[in-house]
Amino acid sequence: MHSPARAQSPKPELPKLEVAVNRIHQNNLQLYEVDASGAVQAPIAAVWKILTTYERMDEFVPDMTSCRVLSRNGNEVIIEQFGTARFLFMSKSIHLIVRATEQAMSSIDIALISGDMKHYESRWELAPLPDGGTRVVYSGKLMPNFYVPGVLGTNIIRGDIERMMNAVLARLDKPEGGYAK
Repeated sequence: MHSPARAQSPKPELPKLEVAVNRIHQNNLQLYEVDASGAVQAPIAAVWKILTTYERMDEFVPDMTSCRVLSRNGNEVIIEQFGTARFLFMSKSIHLIVRATEQAMSSIDIALISGDMKHYESRWELAPLPDGGTRVVYSGKLMPNFYVPGVLGTNIIRGDIERMMNAVLARLDKPEGGYAK
């Protein structure tokens, strides 16, 4: 049942953030498989610019302390990231070097080159919405190279992904505060 105030709303509500985290077995590893999606009112071009301005990601991605481009060759970008993983009362510094393969205005595939993960791959996908906004989908498979407790680990990773996606979607929804170049 809709409340009268909601029915009179001039703009439809954007879908809320959806996050799923599951433990899977792949290549003799126990991985966390992550799927998250949400929508923003910003057009794809604005979303793309923010997501591919890698050196500014530490300004809005929680627990990322720095992000820098090491090299760029066509649609391949090598990126170095430093951050912190928090598990209960512990925190662990994370250093990753990843390869981002961009398909303009559509997707970014990220693969681990080296760093503090046994396995890390992720993908950002963008799709236009009828109202001019953008659907943002993040998926990945990861396994830290340090101990993560079973079911508790799934809940911790889900919480981390929710925090990261909420922060990213909040930033993407404000492209007018874009980057001055």
